[in-house]
Amino acid sequence: QVQVVESGGGLVQAGGSLRLSCTASGLTFDDLTMGWFRQAAGKEREGVSCISWSGSSTRYADSVKDRFTISRDNAKNTLFLQMNSLKPEDTALYYCARRQYTYCSRSSWINADEYIYWGQGTQVTVSS
Repeated sequence: QVQVVESGGGLVQAGGSLRLSCTASGLTFDDLTMGWFRQAAGKEREGVSCISWSGSSTRYADSVKDRFTISRDNAKNTLFLQMNSLKPEDTALYYCARRQYTYCSRSSWINADEYIYWGQGTQVTVSS
């Protein structure tokens, strides 16, 4: 049984930092490309970042580039998202998911339809 669990969210002031974690069980984590998504209230789910199985290839949404860093520890079946210089517009429910394809394709990595095994999400709230 596949289980994906996000953690690390919380309330932080603008300019602050948070580190999200995502643990996955029931699958061969180190073979899988993974992604982070977020969904703000009243908005569609949007891609935040993607990382290849080895960690050698990453993608970021323009809105988070140079502020967020995705990484992974395959030995611990864990995915991370380090978020710095947080802004109120980063407030959302953050999810991780397994990408169905091997690579973080430049044209489609942000497509939520290309991911499976979603967690329940962890809430990030940034106050101004």
